Amino acid sequence: MNDSIKFIVPGKPEYIGPVRVAISLIAGGAGFNVEEVEDIKMAVSEACSKAICPGTGGLGLYEVTCELGDRRLTVSVLDREGGCHFQVREDSCVECTKHEGLGIFMLKAFMDEVSVFEEPEVGSGIRMIKYVK
Repeated sequence: MNDSIKFIVPGKPEYIGPVRVAISLIAGGAGFNVEEVEDIKMAVSEACSKAICPGTGGLGLYEVTCELGDRRLTVSVLDREGGCHFQVREDSCVECTKHEGLGIFMLKAFMDEVSVFEEPEVGSGIRMIKYVK
């Protein structure tokens, strides 16, 4: 059975840190070493920053789900409100282009698996998996 915890996060940069710390504590308790926990923290920070559209003034919300099971940690960041910029989009606002961050390619360096998804009537998001070695 998998354990799961979900955060509903205001779309403001100051809330990335608390989510990052919470998930790093979960990862540390799940058996990941210090270097792996740092990788997970970096990936969570980047994924959360992609879910924030600075042009909205932080009015949106996004979800972060952390699931433990089968010797792996899965972190999903989901935007149900349409502000996510997980992939380069032509309709990105000017403020978002300044806030692009490290990008998906860096997430792939930190995590074992990374996938971007978009589901009608659900939203867009990113799913990242790190396996306990």
